[in-house]
Amino acid sequence: MRQPAGSTRAWPIRVVIAGITVTAMMFVAVTLITLSGYGFRTVLLDTAAVVARDTGQIVAERIHRMLGPGTASLRMLTFDPITDASRLEDRLARRGVLMTELADNPLVSAILVGYENGDYVRVSPLDRRDIRQSVQAPPQADYMVQTVTHGPDGTRTADAFFYDDGHELVLHRAEPGYLIDPRQRPWYAKAIDTVSPVTSGPYVFFSTGEVGITLSRLAQGGRAVVALDVTLKDLGTRLDELRMTPSAELALVDAQGAVVGYHDMDAVLVRQPGSGELGVRTLETLAIEPLSRLLGVAEEGKAVPYHAAGREWFGIVQPIDGIAGMDLRLLMTAPTGELLGDLERFRTRMVLISIALILLCFPLGWQVGSAVGQALERLTAQAKPMSHFDFRRSKAPAPSRLSEIDALNWVMDNVAGAVEAFLSISRVLGAEPRIETMLTQVLEHLVSATRSLGGAVYLRHPGGDALTRVAAVGDQETLPELRQASADPARESARGSRDDARHTEFELRGRRGTLEGVLVLAHLPDQEHTAPEFLAFTNRLTGMLAVAIETRQLIEAQQNLLEAMIRILADAIDAKSPYTGGHCERVPRLATMLVDRMAAENSGPYAGFHLDEDGRYAFYLGSWLHDCGKVTSPEHIVDKATKLEVIYNRIHEIRMRFEVLWRDADIDYLQARLAGQDEQAAAARRDARRAELLDDFRFVAASNIGGEFLPDAAIERLHRIGAQTWQRHFDDSLGLSAQESSRLAQSRPMPPELPASEQLLADKPEHRVQWEEARRPPVERGDPRNVHGFDMTLPAHRQHMGELHNLAIRRGTLTDEDRFAVNDHIVQTLIMLKGMPWPQHLARVPDIAANHHEKMDGTGYPRRLRGEDLPVTERVMALVDVFEALTAADRPYKPPKTLSESLGIMAAMCRGRHLDTELYQYFLRSRVWLDYARQFIDPGQIDDVDIEALARAAQPEPAS
Repeated sequence: MRQPAGSTRAWPIRVVIAGITVTAMMFVAVTLITLSGYGFRTVLLDTAAVVARDTGQIVAERIHRMLGPGTASLRMLTFDPITDASRLEDRLARRGVLMTELADNPLVSAILVGYENGDYVRVSPLDRRDIRQSVQAPPQADYMVQTVTHGPDGTRTADAFFYDDGHELVLHRAEPGYLIDPRQRPWYAKAIDTVSPVTSGPYVFFSTGEVGITLSRLAQGGRAVVALDVTLKDLGTRLDELRMTPSAELALVDAQGAVVGYHDMDAVLVRQPGSGELGVRTLETLAIEPLSRLLGVAEEGKAVPYHAAGREWFGIVQPIDGIAGMDLRLLMTAPTGELLGDLERFRTRMVLISIALILLCFPLGWQVGSAVGQALERLTAQAKPMSHFDFRRSKAPAPSRLSEIDALNWVMDNVAGAVEAFLSISRVLGAEPRIETMLTQVLEHLVSATRSLGGAVYLRHPGGDALTRVAAVGDQETLPELRQASADPARESARGSRDDARHTEFELRGRRGTLEGVLVLAHLPDQEHTAPEFLAFTNRLTGMLAVAIETRQLIEAQQNLLEAMIRILADAIDAKSPYTGGHCERVPRLATMLVDRMAAENSGPYAGFHLDEDGRYAFYLGSWLHDCGKVTSPEHIVDKATKLEVIYNRIHEIRMRFEVLWRDADIDYLQARLAGQDEQAAAARRDARRAELLDDFRFVAASNIGGEFLPDAAIERLHRIGAQTWQRHFDDSLGLSAQESSRLAQSRPMPPELPASEQLLADKPEHRVQWEEARRPPVERGDPRNVHGFDMTLPAHRQHMGELHNLAIRRGTLTDEDRFAVNDHIVQTLIMLKGMPWPQHLARVPDIAANHHEKMDGTGYPRRLRGEDLPVTERVMALVDVFEALTAADRPYKPPKTLSESLGIMAAMCRGRHLDTELYQYFLRSRVWLDYARQFIDPGQIDDVDIEALARAAQPEPAS
């Protein structure tokens, strides 16, 4: 609260006295708790560090004890005759010694002997079910011997021998897939160059899936290397026993960070991607955050506190020394809260004792302060909320013996109520878009703030003086539905039926002084409501209301103007082409019908679909503007009904050339007769030529229609027909426009001499209209002018009017150039709409309007958007645009489809991932198409539709 000028910050006396007492007690308590807690924490953490170092020594000793028997066995085996045996029989004869060593050392999982010539012997126990199953051991077998030997001819042979507990052979089988060369193994390569024993780093044994190490040593004779696989499986159990607290974490890692010891070894093992072999996780991939975090913050041998997984931890990294060939570190960490559990309990007891003392002293200080300050606080308590901008009316204050205090309480209550009403009026004026709701809410607050009995708001009819009541509150009996505007801005009247009431009118004039309406308040005929101050105050309030009314009416007028302009544009596009009339109107009708049905769903795939008022209006505008780019489309291409049509149907030109050839046939006949040739022969040649010309022209004319698919044979015949020539005697450069003359001069610098031979059908250079750089559409992906993300293929020419080129169109009447000119309308739609300053709530209008030619599989245009990039509203536009086009009866290039034919084609489009299958199936089952058809489709197109069959047929094909 802001203090009066010149004063210092003041505190209530009761708070000052109580605060000093509590603060002193808290200071003493916090000091004692902090000092004792710090000392206790230091002692406990030092003790934990000592325990961690001792644990490291225990782990090192355990590893030594695990490796000790294996090292002794390895030394003895290097002197065994098996190392010098060259024959398989001699090597197998030593199996009893190797099997006895395995029985005496349970931590040794295999004994390996590698020879200098690549021979190999491996002996392992079959003491685990998974191992027995993997090698397909017979039930009686207890040991397996795997060998690789060289034959006299140098071939290598792999065998497996299974023995029982008495070392007697149970089964022998060949193992052609086990041709291992021990010389390529790290344990052999390291031991062959030294007489000392070699220890490998920890790794996962392929045969057992256990973590262990391999001890290897060069045999006495130097012809072989003996190795033992020693498992470290007991380390995990030992680490679990050494945890200091329930949540403590211990892990043994090597120099590369691989975890070789952990209480849950199953979590450590992982299959390597690609090879599928078992490996051990690194500390990072093990994803134990306290351990991985410890390795990054701790120095070796030094205990450190740190934070991980939302808790404070205390950890240490202890090196494991004295193990040849192994660089191991022990990571041990525990939550500080568990280590310092006694400290927390001690601290809690101290806090409770301190709180108890504070609670005992607080009432004493408070009582003393209350006795002094109670009288002063009572005077300021009523006004204090208003200094914090809280103008809500509080409970009625307790009566005071001082009349001035009672009067101040009443004034403050009324002021708070008035300000609260003003704030509510301001909030409603700014937030409520609907004028009727806004007027009703504002009127309620006005009646309350002016302490009136009731009120009404009347708005003027456009072009008239009559005022219509649009909102009323309270006393409505004396407020008529209609009234005339008063000439007096503030006029009292006694027309009401109650003698103790009056009506006061306040004109609502906008910023231009235009009368928007009248506010009428019904009130008691007391001095408060007849004072000039009341009238002036209410007039200022009604000024805000008048501006709000004018603003909303202007917004509605602008919205109506925008909609009218959009409708004019759509009507102009429909009127531009007699063959697509009504398309721009029918698509919004169908789209609106569909989204309204979807928004009303309470179950199914669109139960969660909802459009608020702004979203629905944006969709409404987008649907009306979806083809606005067609104002730029060449009409003769949009309406192109035949292949040879440009501005006119050039089949007439072609027919005239056939007429010339017909005349030439007649001339040839007459010339033959004049030359004295036989009349019948000359007539036969003439008639045959005429029949050929008639047949050729019928074929050309039929090809011009574009109704059926044109095969390769038909295209070849067009070229044969077109190769016929006729004589041109007139200059074809005369009578041309400047643009045509320029294009002809560029394509044909030297005109031919007359008479010139012309082909019956030709693709001339002047038929190809090149792109001008300034008019080249920026629709290609790499075009720097492409700022809208278009992804379209631009044809080589802006227009290709070649006669053969057009007649050879395989399906339909449009060339690639024509097709691009038609598709360009959607490009222009997006460019035009993106260039408009849409407000935020209408920002989606360009995308709603311009994305209805995109496809679910990303092959549509103009931006190749995929289904996941298209909201539901844009998928609706794509679906209804296709349905309307299929059922329309005003297309020159196709007959109208029936409902079943149209929906069947759309099912095929869903199957090809062009339309949204789920939306199509909803469209089918909702029968919105039938409601639309009854309004806009010829009754002859409405036929029976098998909805379920179409729904099944619409299931997308599996992606290739």
